[in-house]
Amino acid sequence: MASVDWSGLQRGLRNGERTPPAEHRLADLTADLTRMLGDPDPQVRDGLAYPLLATWTEHGVYDDLLAALGDGMCAGLEVGLGERDTDSVFRRSFSALVLGECIDRDTRVRRQPPTRILQWGDRLAAWYLREQDLRGFVPGKGWAHAAANGADALGALARSPYFGSTELTVLLDIIADRVLSPGTPLLVHGEPDRIAYAVLEILRRDRVPLAVVEPWVRRIEAGATDRASRSRDPYLASGNAQAVLRALYLQLTISPRHPAIRPDLLLTLVDSLRRIHPAFLA
Repeated sequence: MASVDWSGLQRGLRNGERTPPAEHRLADLTADLTRMLGDPDPQVRDGLAYPLLATWTEHGVYDDLLAALGDGMCAGLEVGLGERDTDSVFRRSFSALVLGECIDRDTRVRRQPPTRILQWGDRLAAWYLREQDLRGFVPGKGWAHAAANGADALGALARSPYFGSTELTVLLDIIADRVLSPGTPLLVHGEPDRIAYAVLEILRRDRVPLAVVEPWVRRIEAGATDRASRSRDPYLASGNAQAVLRALYLQLTISPRHPAIRPDLLLTLVDSLRRIHPAFLA
């Protein structure tokens, strides 16, 4: 079999090609692209492997193989889990992105049983809470972005019709656990905006009542309170929670797609932000 012309596939993608070449077996292409998700070269990983897998998934190439592709991405979430500052993070982080594409595709075509989507959700949530390498941009290697890519995948779960009020509430708790974890470093590469967007996707389902969301906001607020310290920068502990609440308020204010609880939730967020920033908002 002829070798794969990856640069040609990349050019074809830019020119609107949405299906794989007929002269290569899809299974072989998928195996190669899955390995390439973990490549430390951003041109291979972020510029080739992920766009091809995401595009082919979106346009139905994997509809008959979606279960296998999603299960493979779940396996990718385990590769090197627990390591810090190693290249294994790329495989985990970009596997989460592709898994989100699989979930979104199923939301459109409904080819998988609810149990499979729920299983994918369990695997994704377990990885998101256990991930130890939360670097954003890695010099010379591009985006790792596990906190942001994982939030995108959680947003895909929130859009699934198989996630009801109980499952959506669990997603909120998972996000809060990640944001408030002492092991989460200060997120400074746009992650709070994407985390807030995942929260907004949960709220747009209109399945989680204000009586549940308000205590969740207060929990984030408690983690966002500045704590004076002579030995440690307090924003290392409170900065993520503050940034997520501000991002959620901004998106809730500007986004054209509003959850039903928007008016009351905006008031709740304003009160929290005033208490967090009394010097200039009280």
